Amino acid sequence: MIIGIGIDIVELERIENLLQKQPRFPEKVLTGKERVYYESLNGKRKIEYIAGRFAAKEAFVKAAGTGISKTFGWHDIEVLNEENGKPFLLANIDFTVHVSISHSNANAVAQVILERLSS
Repeated sequence: MIIGIGIDIVELERIENLLQKQPRFPEKVLTGKERVYYESLNGKRKIEYIAGRFAAKEAFVKAAGTGISKTFGWHDIEVLNEENGKPFLLANIDFTVHVSISHSNANAVAQVILERLSS
C-alpha cells in the first residue's frame, strides 16, 4: 500500500549560488557519508550531486508529510548509492522507501514513494 508520494525539483544554478554564498551549505544538508562522496567530485558534478540529494530529501519529507522539521532534519535522511549506482534512502521510518533522482543541464529532480508492505 502506498503511504505517500513526494517530488521535488531544484535549479542547479540556485544550488551553485548557494554554495558560493554559503560555503557551509554541504555541511547543513549532507550527512558525513554523503559529504565524503561529495568532496570526491569536481565541478558541475558536485553541484548535480548536492542538488539531487537536496531534492531527494525534500521529496521524502513531502511524502512523509512532515517537511524538514524536528521529525526529519537534513541529517536524519541519508541518500546513498548501491554499487550499480541506484540511489537508496535511509531514514528512521517503518516503510519501504523508493527513490529516483535525475538531472538535466539546468535541474535536478527526485521522486520518493513510501510503501507499507503487506504482512
